[in-house]
Amino acid sequence: MGLKKDKDVKIYSSISEVAQLFGVNESTLRFWEKEFDIINPRKTAKGTRFYSKEDIDAVRLIYHLVKERGLTLAGAKQKLKDNKDTVIRQEDIVNRLKAIREELNKLKEAFDALQPGNE
Repeated sequence: MGLKKDKDVKIYSSISEVAQLFGVNESTLRFWEKEFDIINPRKTAKGTRFYSKEDIDAVRLIYHLVKERGLTLAGAKQKLKDNKDTVIRQEDIVNRLKAIREELNKLKEAFDALQPGNE
């Protein structure tokens, strides 16, 4: 679920790209946009949505609350209303821990491959 490094990130992403990034339907993103004012993609005259980095960060935060922590939409709204900064810090910590776990798993796999008898 990670984006490319800064120089590789596009300024705007389409709704299909954002939906694929988070593994959700485009309709889910449109619904979240209506429910959460922190998601505000640019729209063309024809209604095509383009998500900025800030919009993607907002989607990531809502995804964390709703999909990973299991909150209802009302619960997620309340969390953001009560203390958005704390929620952002917690989500950042969770993402860092996931990255560390992934690295540790890669190291374990590498060590396991070096063990005698695992050829």
